[in-house]
This record gives sequence, structure tokens and C-alpha cells, in this order.
Amino acid sequence: MQKREIQVSVISDLHLGTFGCHANDIVRYLKEINPKILVLNGDIIDIWQFRKKYFPPAHMQVIREILKMMESGTLVYYITGNHDEALRKYSGTRVGNLLLDDKLVLELDGKRTWIFHGDVFDATTKGSAKIIAKLGGQGYDFLIWLNHWSNKLLTFFGKEKMSFSKKIKNSVKKAVSWIADFEQTAAELAIEKGFDYVVCGHIHQPQMRTVTNEKGSVTYLNSGDWIENLTALEYNAREWNIHYFKPQKNQVNYNVDYEKTPKIPDVLTQQVAFWIQSAL
Repeated sequence: MQKREIQVSVISDLHLGTFGCHANDIVRYLKEINPKILVLNGDIIDIWQFRKKYFPPAHMQVIREILKMMESGTLVYYITGNHDEALRKYSGTRVGNLLLDDKLVLELDGKRTWIFHGDVFDATTKGSAKIIAKLGGQGYDFLIWLNHWSNKLLTFFGKEKMSFSKKIKNSVKKAVSWIADFEQTAAELAIEKGFDYVVCGHIHQPQMRTVTNEKGSVTYLNSGDWIENLTALEYNAREWNIHYFKPQKNQVNYNVDYEKTPKIPDVLTQQVAFWIQSAL
């Protein structure tokens, strides 16, 4: 399969290590693109809910695909989020083509793009509220698990699939209002700082819209997630777009035997393993 050549790809909220992660779809997406820059915009490895007993081969394959892209010349920025905030103590670190940081500014075709995860605007991820947020994350993971099996039944009976979490979010006015406030806050701050684009993750809501106030305007973008939406942001030919990944029927799962696969250079593997292990 010929890969799509793109300038920048931004993915976030993969939540590797949780049941809801669509690891096989992430691997397929990474295999179909050849970006000059790959931005991992937070919550890539879900350290909050990480369990040593649950990290399937397909989840590890996502990491291997990213490492292979780096070896092929792709510059990878890992921007930390709240679920992988333990890695923030390594912010500013560079190993080969991998750069770990809390935020990123890219200049693309003369325009400035500000990229960060977005949890800085979320009070529920700070202080004592973080405990509740972690419990909520576990509840969300259970809801995704329940949704997975209910959709199998719906498909069996010829019914349309449904998303429990989306229905809950859309039915709760507070949640809808919070998302709108999040987007507005990020956009207004970007206008104040003079950016042309601001890119966030965190809220699992793919979006691209222009926000204008008395100080100027900015294009707000959100890369969505790989739990429900399966979306990425792509920059090519001087413009940003939301890419919606479409899973194929009867696709092969990437549950591979790692002892028989080509080895990634030790320096990269060891550094990534060290970051993860020391963060747990």
C-alpha cells in the first residue's frame, strides 16, 4: 500500500493500556501515512489507569510503529497530557527524532500553530479533584467496555450501533457548555498571543472552527480521540483538515509475535521504556 505523504499529523488521546483504545485502527492509520512531523498531543499512554496485566500486543505495536516512523526520518513530538503527566518531569528531552515537551509552536507556511493538550484549562485534573477525575476515567473505561458488547448485540440483530458516552455528553447541558467554554478559552488565549492556529486534544471532541473577538481571530482545532471518534488532524497543501479514519470489515488484528519482528534500535526502545517505567 502506498503511503499518503503529508506534512504534519496530530493525534491525541490514544489511551494505550485501556480497553477502549482502538489500537489496531491506530496502527493502520500510522501505516497509511508518511508525515514529516508526527505530533502525539497527550494522553498517549494512559498512566492513570495503567495495569501491567493489560497491555495487549496491538497496543505495543502502536509504539513500535511510531518508533519505526522515527527511524524513517519522521520528527515525532510527544506533548504530555494529564493521563501521561508523569512524563512531564522529562519535558525538554530529545532522543534522536523524538522530542518530549508540554507544548509546541510550529511555523507552517508563514503561519504559527500553537499545540498543547489542553488539560491546563480543566480544574478537575488538578489537586484533590484529580482523584475524582481518575475514578471517572475508570468509569468511562467501563462504559466503553459495556458499549462494546452492547454494539455487538445490536449488530447481530441488525440494529444501528450507538455510543453511550456521546449520548450522555449530549444530554447533559453542563457537559455541552463545558466543551464550548474550553474551546472559547483556548481560542481567546491564542488570539491574545498572536497565533494563527491553536490545536488541542483532551476533550475527545474533533473540531475545526474560526473564533473571532475584538482582538482578532484564530482557527481552533481539536484532534479528537482514538476511543470513539478515531480522528486525526492533518496539515498539507497549506491547510488543516480533520481526518476521520474508517475501519474496514474483516481486518487483520496486529497481535504479533515480537520475538520474530525486526528490532528497533536499543537506544530508542530503552529510553521510551525508561520513561514509562519510572513514571509508574
